[in-house]
Amino acid sequence: MSTTPSNLRPRGLDPVPLRRLAELSGAHLRGAVEFTSRQGPGSGDLAVSGIDLRAQRIEAGDLFAALPGARAHGAQFADQALERGAVAVLTDPAGANLIGDEVPLLIVDNPRSVLGDVAAEIYGRPSERLQVLGITGTSGKTTTAYMVEAGLRAAGRKVGLIGTVETRFEGDRLPASLTTPEAPELHAIFAAMLERGGDTVVMEVSSHALELGRVAGTHFAVGGFTNLSHDHLDFHETFEDYFAAKARLFDPASPTHAATAVICVDDEWGERMATIPQDRVTVSTTGAGDWTAGAVTTTPDGRQNFTITGPSGTYAATIGLPGHYNIANALLATAVCARAGVDVEAALSGIADVAVPGRVERVDGGQDFLAVVDYAHKPAALEAVIATLRAHTTGRIAVVVGAGGDRDSGKRPVMGEVGARTADLLVITDDNPRTEDASAISASVYEGALGAEPKLAQIEEIGDRAEAIEFAVAWAQPGDVVLVAGKGHEAGQEINGVKYPFDDREVLGSAIARKIGEAR
Repeated sequence: MSTTPSNLRPRGLDPVPLRRLAELSGAHLRGAVEFTSRQGPGSGDLAVSGIDLRAQRIEAGDLFAALPGARAHGAQFADQALERGAVAVLTDPAGANLIGDEVPLLIVDNPRSVLGDVAAEIYGRPSERLQVLGITGTSGKTTTAYMVEAGLRAAGRKVGLIGTVETRFEGDRLPASLTTPEAPELHAIFAAMLERGGDTVVMEVSSHALELGRVAGTHFAVGGFTNLSHDHLDFHETFEDYFAAKARLFDPASPTHAATAVICVDDEWGERMATIPQDRVTVSTTGAGDWTAGAVTTTPDGRQNFTITGPSGTYAATIGLPGHYNIANALLATAVCARAGVDVEAALSGIADVAVPGRVERVDGGQDFLAVVDYAHKPAALEAVIATLRAHTTGRIAVVVGAGGDRDSGKRPVMGEVGARTADLLVITDDNPRTEDASAISASVYEGALGAEPKLAQIEEIGDRAEAIEFAVAWAQPGDVVLVAGKGHEAGQEINGVKYPFDDREVLGSAIARKIGEAR
């Protein structure tokens, strides 16, 4: 496995006959007999050695998955895929009409519904030979996944990580484009990790992935649930729909349900989720559970020491991340590791020093105030991180935040309300406008800020994100806090379909350096 996306594949698997994939998927096979006969006597069935739904990533011997999309049908790119070496195409009847009769086709009414199983078969069903641990929920997926990975590694596992920030295994890292990859890429990653000796994979599982079948064909050994709050209601019609999508990881009637579950019951949605799986344990930092946390103390440098009590006893735990929600994340991670069969004390030794890119990440340029970058882009997450920082300072708090375009518009005014109610300075700025008018997004956030009750913050609106960060840094006095929220680990800002280089950590660091330089 390398850091090149197209090479996140196994290299030692035998090709799979196209006829077998047709039988598995219930697809109509068109053109394969004629194609095979032209290969000459003894050629046998046409077979494929890989699969992808992006034509530009097709390799010789692949099956090209040509799916209908919002803007174009994938079949329009079949010629490019064939030029790159695709030997057949999986598509629907509409796509088949766009492709010549001479091309071998697997035709099925809803190709996305069979994509996961087809990809799993092509790559040898690797998730059945790995222990796959899936983490879902609104907030905390990334941090919990990093903690689980660290706990497993400390216990001697050879583990891969798939999530919002990156996919990584044995020193190789690949930046992520989706929280959960599409099924063809996901099963290729599983197979590549297995081929290199991996035994366990911890991955974030988004509601989109569960709803759209990205994890279809995946065998989950353990599923973990963090919490549920306002997000993604641009995709899910109602909050009930959002919950139902998450529940697919736990519902015995779902083909992608985990064999066993670990559910955090600190909120009402967790309590409800815990009633769904047949085999589960619960964790709680606020009440009763199979696993609980307590006796929390904080050291001057921000570490949190606490105890974890589970079915096998009570353990001393420590983490370097601030905030009560990170105790909940650590508790969930510990229980997931235990459910995966590793020693609890070994897991806790790994969890103790986890640092997560863009999650309460400090930017230290020698300044006399605290500067932090965090991925909080949901109202509950923003409120939680501000409360955490408030508990660790006697100074004022500046928050720089916006809201993303082409995403849930309902949370925009709530983001503004939270910032205005809990910070001392709220600087409303651009996030990733994508294809929307950035000023219209900011106006919605601003409207929510004006309606906050009580309204604590001074409110400023500065569209240019770098200028907004500069303003907050200039405002900060000794002992204050500057929080730049919303983008976290992201290294780009998407405007009108173009992603420009922009890393909050770098921009914040440069603003701090300029302030220090001007003061000398």
